[in-house]
Amino acid sequence: MNIYSDLNEIEKPFYRPALTIGNFDGVHLGHQALFKKVVEIAEKRGGDKVALTFHPHPMKILRPDNPPKLISTLDQKIELIMAAGIDHLVCLPFTKEFAKTTADKFVTEILFKRIGVEDLVVGYDYACGRGREGDIEFLKKKGEELGFKVHIIPPVTINGMIVSSTAIRKLVKKGNMRQVRKMLGRHYQIRGVVQKGKRRGGPVVGFPTANLSINPEDLCPKPGVYAVQVVHGDRLYDGVVNIGYNPTFGDGRLGAEVHIFDFNKDIYGHEIKVNFIARIRDEKKFSGPKELAEQIRKDIEEAKEIIYKYSKKRKGD
Repeated sequence: MNIYSDLNEIEKPFYRPALTIGNFDGVHLGHQALFKKVVEIAEKRGGDKVALTFHPHPMKILRPDNPPKLISTLDQKIELIMAAGIDHLVCLPFTKEFAKTTADKFVTEILFKRIGVEDLVVGYDYACGRGREGDIEFLKKKGEELGFKVHIIPPVTINGMIVSSTAIRKLVKKGNMRQVRKMLGRHYQIRGVVQKGKRRGGPVVGFPTANLSINPEDLCPKPGVYAVQVVHGDRLYDGVVNIGYNPTFGDGRLGAEVHIFDFNKDIYGHEIKVNFIARIRDEKKFSGPKELAEQIRKDIEEAKEIIYKYSKKRKGD
């Protein structure tokens, strides 16, 4: 997949492109429906499959005092869009100046003249331009005027709930990872580089952990203990993670402590990815290492049971 971070990098319009636009935070099932339609349209005529997104998230610029927590990092978003079959990703810098762009200029100068859109695929609630003035009816009129088709994708629903980034954020904050998985079409994931912690996991408690710091901009699951699967390199391991502030030892900093089953490698400085399967319990304070270790044993047994049932169910699907 080719990635363009500036419009000037697009030397000429794409070949008969089908295009979709969005923030695509999370690349959930609703977003995937847009990509699927783009691929379907473009492949029928051998045209380019194009997506346009923005970085940083527009709300970070428009609402800097209270921007939304991000479901996916930019790297993860790019990986997922590439996996959806898109050929070209235009990732435009979103600035205060860009936010002033009128809908007419955005469609005419960027989508039509620069990208060369022939088919525009958008969600049912999409709007573009300054103050979201370019609604669906506006896009249809511009399509008739300039000669491109507009395809409106209806909402995707799961158990009667519309799949959206807002809904997913609420579920992640509640720790409802099973419902999150249904909306994303995959596990919720955090990733990061393993940090050197207080070295209490193995020597003091008896369960070594890989410690990750939580980026304040990223969406953190509700504090507590979760059954997880951990990706290190090209291997997948089962495990359990505590998200929280480690009240037993009074650390006071939000972080993730991952205990990986049957694993004894030194991975300080390595990136790992943590896929959340299900929540086990709330984080709580214990009297000391002995009581904490006993609880961790119980958590491990429960996590293994959860992961076993999940894996068995997947094989049966």
